[in-house]
Amino acid sequence: MRVGYGAASTAGADGVAEHLDPSWLTGDPPWLALFAAWLAEAIAAQIPEPNAMVLGTVDADGIPATRTVLCKGATADGVEFYTGYDSAKGRALAANPVASVTFPWIALERQVHVRGRVVKVDPAETAAYWNHRPRGSQLSGRASQQSQPIGSRADLEAAAAAVADEFGGAEFGGEGSVRVPPPEHWGGYRLVPSRVEFWQGRADRLHNRVVAELIDGGWVVGRLQP
Repeated sequence: MRVGYGAASTAGADGVAEHLDPSWLTGDPPWLALFAAWLAEAIAAQIPEPNAMVLGTVDADGIPATRTVLCKGATADGVEFYTGYDSAKGRALAANPVASVTFPWIALERQVHVRGRVVKVDPAETAAYWNHRPRGSQLSGRASQQSQPIGSRADLEAAAAAVADEFGGAEFGGEGSVRVPPPEHWGGYRLVPSRVEFWQGRADRLHNRVVAELIDGGWVVGRLQP
Protein backbone atom coordinates (compact mmCIF):
# COMPACT_ATOMS: atom_id res chain seq x y z
CA MET A 1 0.00 0.00 0.00
CA ARG A 2 1.33 3.41 -0.96
CA VAL A 3 0.19 6.46 0.93
CA GLY A 4 0.75 9.97 -0.39
CA TYR A 5 2.12 12.97 1.48
CA GLY A 6 -0.28 15.64 0.28
CA ALA A 7 -0.62 17.22 -3.12
CA ALA A 8 2.34 18.92 -4.71
CA SER A 9 0.71 22.34 -4.24
CA THR A 10 -0.04 21.97 -0.52
CA ALA A 11 2.01 22.17 2.65
CA GLY A 12 1.19 18.58 3.62
CA ALA A 13 -0.50 17.19 6.71
CA ASP A 14 1.92 18.89 9.10
CA GLY A 15 0.63 22.29 8.03
CA VAL A 16 4.15 23.69 7.63
CA ALA A 17 4.61 25.85 4.57
CA GLU A 18 8.39 26.06 5.01
CA HIS A 19 10.69 23.21 4.09
CA LEU A 20 12.72 21.74 6.93
CA ASP A 21 16.19 23.23 6.62
CA PRO A 22 19.56 22.78 8.37
CA SER A 23 19.21 26.36 9.61
CA TRP A 24 16.43 25.13 11.92
CA LEU A 25 19.03 23.29 14.01
CA THR A 26 20.54 25.83 16.37
CA GLY A 27 21.97 25.91 19.87
CA ASP A 28 24.16 23.51 21.80
CA PRO A 29 23.44 20.74 21.05
CA PRO A 30 21.79 21.84 17.80
CA TRP A 31 19.13 19.11 17.80
CA LEU A 32 17.53 19.80 21.18
CA ALA A 33 15.45 22.94 20.54
CA LEU A 34 13.82 21.58 17.39
CA PHE A 35 13.17 18.22 19.01
CA ALA A 36 11.49 19.95 21.98
CA ALA A 37 9.39 22.09 19.64
CA TRP A 38 8.27 19.11 17.56
CA LEU A 39 7.43 17.10 20.69
CA ALA A 40 5.39 20.00 22.05
CA GLU A 41 3.52 20.25 18.76
CA ALA A 42 2.85 16.50 18.79
CA ILE A 43 1.38 16.88 22.28
CA ALA A 44 -0.72 19.88 21.18
CA ALA A 45 -1.98 17.88 18.20
CA GLN A 46 -3.11 15.15 20.61
CA ILE A 47 -1.01 12.49 18.92
CA PRO A 48 -1.54 9.25 20.92
CA GLU A 49 1.48 8.64 23.19
CA PRO A 50 3.53 11.50 21.70
CA ASN A 51 6.58 10.50 23.76
CA ALA A 52 6.52 6.92 22.45
CA MET A 53 9.70 5.93 20.63
CA VAL A 54 10.85 2.79 18.86
CA LEU A 55 14.02 1.54 20.58
CA GLY A 56 16.46 -0.59 18.59
CA THR A 57 19.16 -2.71 20.24
CA VAL A 58 21.52 -5.51 19.23
CA ASP A 59 22.11 -8.46 21.56
CA ALA A 60 25.28 -10.42 22.29
CA ASP A 61 24.64 -12.65 19.26
CA GLY A 62 24.27 -9.71 16.92
CA ILE A 63 20.49 -10.10 16.63
CA PRO A 64 18.64 -6.79 16.38
CA ALA A 65 15.32 -6.10 18.08
CA THR A 66 12.96 -3.15 18.21
CA ARG A 67 10.18 -2.31 20.62
CA THR A 68 8.22 0.77 21.67
CA VAL A 69 9.14 2.45 24.95
CA LEU A 70 8.29 5.83 26.44
CA CYS A 71 10.75 8.72 26.47
CA LYS A 72 10.93 10.02 30.03
CA GLY A 73 13.18 12.98 29.43
CA ALA A 74 15.23 14.74 26.76
CA THR A 75 18.01 17.12 27.70
CA ALA A 76 21.36 18.19 26.30
CA ASP A 77 22.73 15.01 27.89
CA GLY A 78 20.43 12.71 25.93
CA VAL A 79 17.15 10.82 25.79
CA GLU A 80 16.01 8.82 28.83
CA PHE A 81 13.87 5.72 29.28
CA TYR A 82 13.33 3.18 32.06
CA THR A 83 13.16 -0.61 32.04
CA GLY A 84 14.31 -3.76 33.78
CA TYR A 85 18.05 -4.31 33.69
CA ASP A 86 17.44 -8.04 33.21
CA SER A 87 14.87 -7.56 30.45
CA ALA A 88 15.68 -8.48 26.86
CA LYS A 89 16.58 -4.87 26.10
CA GLY A 90 18.58 -4.56 29.31
CA ARG A 91 20.63 -7.66 28.48
CA ALA A 92 21.20 -6.40 24.93
CA LEU A 93 22.39 -3.04 26.24
CA ALA A 94 24.75 -4.77 28.66
CA ALA A 95 26.31 -6.63 25.73
CA ASN A 96 26.25 -3.75 23.24
CA PRO A 97 25.69 -0.38 24.95
CA VAL A 98 24.52 1.41 21.80
CA ALA A 99 21.01 1.99 20.51
CA SER A 100 18.73 3.96 18.24
CA VAL A 101 15.33 5.49 18.93
CA THR A 102 12.75 6.78 16.46
CA PHE A 103 9.82 9.07 17.27
CA PRO A 104 7.23 8.30 14.56
CA TRP A 105 4.85 11.27 14.50
CA ILE A 106 3.22 9.92 11.37
CA ALA A 107 0.06 12.03 11.59
CA LEU A 108 2.25 15.15 11.41
CA GLU A 109 4.46 13.74 8.65
CA ARG A 110 7.44 14.03 10.98
CA GLN A 111 10.02 11.67 12.38
CA VAL A 112 13.08 12.07 14.59
CA HIS A 113 15.76 9.39 14.68
CA VAL A 114 18.52 9.32 17.31
CA ARG A 115 21.58 7.09 17.53
CA GLY A 116 24.31 6.87 20.14
CA ARG A 117 25.83 5.10 23.10
CA VAL A 118 23.73 4.18 26.11
CA VAL A 119 24.59 4.60 29.80
CA LYS A 120 22.65 3.91 32.97
CA VAL A 121 21.37 7.00 34.76
CA ASP A 122 22.51 7.78 38.27
CA PRO A 123 20.62 5.77 40.93
CA ALA A 124 19.39 9.03 42.46
CA GLU A 125 17.72 9.92 39.15
CA THR A 126 16.11 6.50 38.99
CA ALA A 127 14.80 6.90 42.53
CA ALA A 128 13.42 10.37 41.79
CA TYR A 129 11.57 9.10 38.73
CA TRP A 130 10.34 5.98 40.54
CA ASN A 131 8.89 8.04 43.38
CA HIS A 132 6.67 9.92 40.91
CA ARG A 133 5.24 6.75 39.35
CA PRO A 134 1.72 5.66 40.28
CA ARG A 135 1.72 3.06 43.04
CA GLY A 136 0.21 0.46 40.73
CA SER A 137 3.11 0.88 38.31
CA GLN A 138 5.57 0.58 41.19
CA LEU A 139 3.99 -2.65 42.37
CA SER A 140 3.95 -4.09 38.85
CA GLY A 141 7.58 -3.07 38.38
CA ARG A 142 8.59 -5.05 41.43
CA ALA A 143 6.40 -8.04 40.57
CA SER A 144 7.44 -8.52 36.96
CA GLN A 145 10.56 -10.44 36.01
CA GLN A 146 10.53 -8.63 32.71
CA SER A 147 10.90 -10.73 29.53
CA GLN A 148 10.93 -14.01 31.49
CA PRO A 149 8.31 -16.69 30.71
CA ILE A 150 5.26 -17.12 32.93
CA GLY A 151 2.57 -19.76 32.81
CA SER A 152 -0.58 -17.66 32.63
CA ARG A 153 -2.20 -14.30 33.15
CA ALA A 154 -3.48 -15.62 36.47
CA ASP A 155 0.09 -16.32 37.56
CA LEU A 156 1.10 -12.78 36.64
CA GLU A 157 -1.80 -11.27 38.56
CA ALA A 158 -1.02 -13.48 41.55
CA ALA A 159 2.58 -12.25 41.56
CA ALA A 160 1.37 -8.64 41.49
CA ALA A 161 -1.11 -9.31 44.31
CA ALA A 162 1.64 -10.87 46.42
CA VAL A 163 3.80 -7.79 46.04
CA ALA A 164 0.86 -5.54 46.88
CA ASP A 165 0.30 -7.53 50.08
CA GLU A 166 3.99 -7.24 50.92
CA PHE A 167 3.74 -3.43 50.90
CA GLY A 168 0.36 -3.14 52.57
CA GLY A 169 -2.03 -2.99 49.67
CA ALA A 170 -2.60 -1.35 46.32
CA GLU A 171 -3.42 2.02 47.89
CA PHE A 172 -0.92 4.02 49.92
CA GLY A 173 -2.15 5.46 53.20
CA GLY A 174 -4.12 2.49 54.43
CA GLU A 175 -3.33 0.56 57.57
CA GLY A 176 0.02 -1.19 57.22
CA SER A 177 0.83 0.35 53.84
CA VAL A 178 4.40 1.44 53.18
CA ARG A 179 6.10 3.13 50.26
CA VAL A 180 7.34 0.89 47.47
CA PRO A 181 11.12 1.24 46.88
CA PRO A 182 12.61 0.81 43.39
CA PRO A 183 13.85 -2.73 42.76
CA GLU A 184 17.55 -3.28 42.17
CA HIS A 185 16.82 -4.85 38.78
CA TRP A 186 15.08 -1.76 37.36
CA GLY A 187 16.26 1.68 36.38
CA GLY A 188 16.95 4.34 33.81
CA TYR A 189 19.06 4.52 30.70
CA ARG A 190 20.24 7.55 28.77
CA LEU A 191 20.92 7.41 25.05
CA VAL A 192 23.73 9.92 24.47
CA PRO A 193 23.23 11.14 20.88
CA SER A 194 25.98 11.07 18.30
CA ARG A 195 23.58 11.49 15.39
CA VAL A 196 20.08 13.01 15.27
CA GLU A 197 18.04 13.11 12.07
CA PHE A 198 14.83 15.06 11.47
CA TRP A 199 12.48 13.92 8.70
CA GLN A 200 9.63 15.92 7.21
CA GLY A 201 7.30 14.30 4.69
CA ARG A 202 6.81 16.23 1.46
CA ALA A 203 4.80 15.77 -1.71
CA ASP A 204 5.97 13.28 -4.34
CA ARG A 205 8.19 11.67 -1.69
CA LEU A 206 10.72 14.46 -2.10
CA HIS A 207 11.05 14.46 1.67
CA ASN A 208 13.25 16.73 3.75
CA ARG A 209 15.96 15.15 5.88
CA VAL A 210 18.26 17.18 8.10
CA VAL A 211 20.92 15.65 10.32
CA ALA A 212 23.14 16.77 13.18
CA GLU A 213 26.16 14.50 13.70
CA LEU A 214 28.85 14.64 16.36
CA ILE A 215 32.21 14.47 14.59
CA ASP A 216 35.56 14.90 16.39
CA GLY A 217 33.83 16.50 19.36
CA GLY A 218 31.80 19.01 17.35
CA TRP A 219 28.33 18.99 15.82
CA VAL A 220 28.05 19.09 12.04
CA VAL A 221 24.67 19.89 10.53
CA GLY A 222 23.61 19.13 6.96
CA ARG A 223 20.92 17.94 4.58
CA LEU A 224 20.43 14.40 3.31
CA GLN A 225 18.74 13.23 0.16
CA PRO A 226 15.38 11.47 0.72
